[in-house]
Parts: sequence; C-alpha cells; structure tokens
Amino acid sequence: MKKISNVLFLVSGIFICHFAKAQTLAGKPYQEAHRPQVHFSPREHWTNDPNGMLYYKGTYHLFFQYYPKDIIWGPMHWGHAISKDLMHWKELPIALYPDSLGYIFSGSAVVDSNNTSGFGRDGKIPLVAIFTHHDPKGEKEGKNNFQNESLAYSLDEGNTWTKYSGNPVLKNPGIKDFRDPKVTWYAKEKKWVMTLATLDHITFYSSPNLKDWKKESEFGKEIGAHGGVWECPDLFPLKLNGKTYWVLIVNLNPGGPNGGSATQYFIGEFDGNKFTTMDNDIRWADYGPDEYAGITWSNTGSRKIFLGWMSNWQYANQVPTEKWRNAMTIPKELGLRQADGKILLTSNPVRELANIERAPIDINNSLLTGKSAKRIPDQFILKFNINKINDYSVILSNDEGEKLIIGYDNTKKQYYIDRAKSGKIDFNAEFAKRAFAPRLTSNTSSSNIELVIDVSSVELFADNGLTAMTGIFFPHKTFTQLQIQNSKGAIIRNLKLLPLKSIWRRTGH
Repeated sequence: MKKISNVLFLVSGIFICHFAKAQTLAGKPYQEAHRPQVHFSPREHWTNDPNGMLYYKGTYHLFFQYYPKDIIWGPMHWGHAISKDLMHWKELPIALYPDSLGYIFSGSAVVDSNNTSGFGRDGKIPLVAIFTHHDPKGEKEGKNNFQNESLAYSLDEGNTWTKYSGNPVLKNPGIKDFRDPKVTWYAKEKKWVMTLATLDHITFYSSPNLKDWKKESEFGKEIGAHGGVWECPDLFPLKLNGKTYWVLIVNLNPGGPNGGSATQYFIGEFDGNKFTTMDNDIRWADYGPDEYAGITWSNTGSRKIFLGWMSNWQYANQVPTEKWRNAMTIPKELGLRQADGKILLTSNPVRELANIERAPIDINNSLLTGKSAKRIPDQFILKFNINKINDYSVILSNDEGEKLIIGYDNTKKQYYIDRAKSGKIDFNAEFAKRAFAPRLTSNTSSSNIELVIDVSSVELFADNGLTAMTGIFFPHKTFTQLQIQNSKGAIIRNLKLLPLKSIWRRTGH
C-alpha cells in the first residue's frame, strides 16, 4: 500500500492536518470507489428506503427497498440484513419478491407477541410484515387503486417469510398514493394502529388482528410542508421531563428545505384515534440534502432508533457508483428537548457507534504547536466545542484541488454543507448547491459539533442534536486533508479525532 506522509501545520488561522490513507481496493466487495465503510449498503445493486425495521431476540432486522438486477430503480423487493450492534451487518437472502399483486413497496414489521393475527403455531411468536403491494399494470392503465396493503409473516425469527393468502388486507379506496404502512401496538386500547401515507396527508387505521382494518382519522391536509407527495410515515411516543408526547414523522418528496427529498416531523398528542399537533410550524428531522424515508425500529421499548436512506430522488439514479448504488445513514437515537420555548426533536448517533471507534486522538496541542498528527483512516468522527460563536468551517480536501466545506455562518445563524467543488458533481445540476440549516437555539455562549465522516458522506449533529444535516459527495480521489478555519475569531475547544474501523472487515466480506 502506498502511504502519504503525516504533516500538521498552522497557516494564517487555518489548521491543516495531512494524514495517511490506504488506497482503495477497487476490485474487492465493499472496497469499491466511494463505498461507505461505516454505513450499511447492499453488496451490489440498487437500494432505497429502509423497511420493516424490527428488533427481536437481540437482533436488529433491516429490510430495504432493493432491485437485484441493476443499479437503477426497478421492480422492488425487500432486501434483508441483520445486526447485533447496529454497526456490523450481515446481508441475508431477499425476504420478499414481487408477485401477482405487484412490487413490494415500503412498510414495517412488528412482533405479534399475543398472536393477534393467528399466524403463530406451536407456541412460535409470529413476526408480521405490513407492506404496500404496488401493481405496475394498474398504474400504467391509469387506475387510482394500484397500491394496497398486504401482510407476510415469519415463524423462524425473521429468516424466512410467508405471504398471507388473504392479501391485500387493506384495499385502496381510490387514492393514487396509498402506501408505506407503519404499524405499532397501542396498548391502551389493545389494538394495532397503522400510520399510512395517503397522497398529501396521513390516514390512521386500527385493527385488533392486523388483518381487519378500520379508518380512524386523517391528519395534515393543511398542515406541514406540501411541496410533494407524503411518504414513509412513523408515529411513536417520546418522553420529556416525565410527560409523554407523540412524534409523527412524515417524509416528503419533493419539497425539502434544500430541494428534493426530506423528512419533516410534528409533535403533539395521539389518543388512539386522532393525532393533534402542538403547533403548525414546519420542522425537519434532517436539513441536509441526503436523508430520506427515515423511520424507526419497532420493539425497542422507549428507545427510538431512526434510520434513513442516504440519497435524494433528485439524483439517486445518477450518482457515480458502480456495482452498488446508495446507502443508509448511520442509526440515530431520537429524543426531545426544549429550546427557546419550543419542544424539538433531537437526533444523535447511537451509542453503538463507539463499538467501531479506535483510540481517540486529542489534537488540540498538536494544532496549536505544529506537532505531527497520527495517521487517520478514511472514516472518522470529528468533535469540538465552540466557546465563542462566530464563523468557522471544516474543510476536507485532496491534492486534486477538490474540497467539501462544512461550516457555520454566524450572520445568517446557519450551518451549511458546500459541495460545489467536492469532485464529481456534473451528473445532476442540483447536486452542487450549498445546503443550509438553521441553528435552533439562541445560546450565544457555547455550541458543540459532531461530524461523522465516511468515504463519501458527512453527517452533522449540532447543539446536542437540535440540528442535523446529511450530505454525500464523490471526490475523484479520497480526501486526505482536514482544515479548520476560524478567521473571525470563533474559539474552538476540545477538538478530537476518533478513527472508525470499517464495518465490513469484521464480517469477512
């Protein structure tokens, strides 16, 4: 392997760190150019929305929209991967294939502990997947009922799945977009609640047995962002200061804050029949251009773990990868926090990320004194605090003159990701635009930043998770330089680099 010498120096208020990189092993699986090393992606071919996310008997199940014949979108299947720690994933055979009722679109999965569905046998607890059957023939014929909700079940802890003979269990009443069921158990009334995306709003249904559904209510026709169709919803409770609030996730395409796909959310109350929001403000779970279709794992108790698709429908079919296309975000833990009189959703990396951290490198003194830095791999975490808030930027670059800039504009009170010169950008006119996100706290005395940087992505978590941004990028050569610029006097403290191990080497891929 060719190595680049390690050098660290300070020039005109710009901290620069050169670190060694291993050349990409382009011919090996999971080592191709731009392949994420700490994010899940299938071994090959196309993926989009995470589906059916379920935790059962110590195993996290991740199903995902998958087309096994190409790296562009095609007839949808449910791919399947499992993990014990949310970091290391083992890809399993395809769980659900298209059939006479259509493609297998997005949905969810639950543990039917009380066997309400009747699928359980011989004391075996059924896992039940609830998904959208999308009939391409009906769509082509111009019908408005080509999406319906169906079931599949597993009696071997998710290894194999059987489709219910009575599918579909919820027939379309004549709504073009009728999809992405997210089902949860509402213990207070001993019933299942389905949150369903219906055109540009949400419809709630309930069932005692996952088979027979009745309509409860609708939400959102005149609330929230409506730049595109509503998709991939989620509904769950979170506590803040001992009080329970309900969070409704709604993914939207197009109409995101930086164009194209994005995830909005609402906070309010749910009584088993109706969701009522606390206010009519438009809020985003992630302001970056590349988090979409995010939902949470079921059966994780009070802990809510969120995962999104790391791309944007503006260019997802065009990004410059080979053999595989698109990946998931890192899993994120959701919470609630009060800021400036508002209750907001927070998003932070799950604690399991520490499982792949290498020894931390505290480089504060090195930056200030000019000492050499240790070798840093292609993927790492960068953390720092700001004690005096002003403009600053974190710059990733290479010897090709390409760079990605992540920063903060104090005048506009905005975080940003700028990939105008990040490498391969000409595959889509929208890709190179600078993405912005507001700072959601008025605290002027301190701030904290955590960046999770992979081979071709950055995830920003600011102010203890109040603002999140996700962005992908495709340099011609791996970025080998890190710069932190604070020419306007921002005081940066506690700067740490934490190298991350590749998640693929452990699994032998």
